[in-house]
Amino acid sequence: MASSAHQGETGRSSQLVVHPLEPIFDENSRVLVLGTMPSPKSREVCFYYGNPQNRFWRVMAALWDEPLPEENDDRRDLCLRHHVALWDVLASCTITGASDASIRDPVPNDVGRILSAAPISCVFCTGGTATRIYRRLVEPTCGMPCVGLPSTSPANARMRLDDLIAAYEPLRRAANEE
Repeated sequence: MASSAHQGETGRSSQLVVHPLEPIFDENSRVLVLGTMPSPKSREVCFYYGNPQNRFWRVMAALWDEPLPEENDDRRDLCLRHHVALWDVLASCTITGASDASIRDPVPNDVGRILSAAPISCVFCTGGTATRIYRRLVEPTCGMPCVGLPSTSPANARMRLDDLIAAYEPLRRAANEE
């Protein structure tokens, strides 16, 4: 995954990361949820939002009043049953740890791959960085605007879980539209 690394000003190593995960979607997906890039923990567990402190899966379970999915297959199933496609904005970038603020040299994923295979009616981006990168690098080529949602990352500690669930309600409504 990491093909080069160098020490940043903080002494932490930044590295070129190539996105290692396949998107989750099928021909029934109605909404596309895009993060920025899998964190080191997500890359380690080979699944989206893999840091146990990230609240994404708690939010998703609450939106549909379901138990928290513990296994990757259960997480994938929750997404597909509720018509949610899941991927990230970036195909590669240079990044320090999981810090979106450190991203350099961003290369976008080809979301057209999903948009041409599924009836996606709405794109949601999780966090300010994913939203900004999508609007700058992806929206001009795919033509579909996105809705920015707050980050579920533990770094976004100012938002309580209940506030995140309320903020993600438009995702549930869009996914449930026939």
